[in-house]
Amino acid sequence: MIIKLDFQNMNLVRDLFNLQRVSYLVEAKLINFFEIPPLKESMEELLESSETFFGYFIGEELAGALSYTYDNKELTICRMVVHPNHFRKGIAEALFKYIEKEHPDLTIIKVSTGKDNAPAKGFYLKNGFILVGDLEVVPGLYISNFEKRKDEPS
Repeated sequence: MIIKLDFQNMNLVRDLFNLQRVSYLVEAKLINFFEIPPLKESMEELLESSETFFGYFIGEELAGALSYTYDNKELTICRMVVHPNHFRKGIAEALFKYIEKEHPDLTIIKVSTGKDNAPAKGFYLKNGFILVGDLEVVPGLYISNFEKRKDEPS
């Protein structure tokens, strides 16, 4: 089940906080960079986020989450996290497709991930994104930027 996350529910926020920690730790190891912002984020900073969050639940467990910003028909995926116990179960794809349906008028979706995060890059390419370039964000760390235009076949 996918639902919009209610930040008034502190147990749910705690679950999200822990989920992103364990998920981004996997990426940190893949890209050999442990300063990924969500790994450094405090609970208070998460609560102050202006992103919209949706969660994927297996029973009562928050198994995955996606956050985004939406402006002028442009959606930017800010976070895509799945608990390592639930990798390769279609959770990220279900979240992604749900968000696309929530915004039928969007024209472009943007997302980025660590250049050395092969599983994430493969996921985005499989789901119709095009690599638009790599950017060095700090010395030695490159981020791959992807876009999916809604006027293009996927």
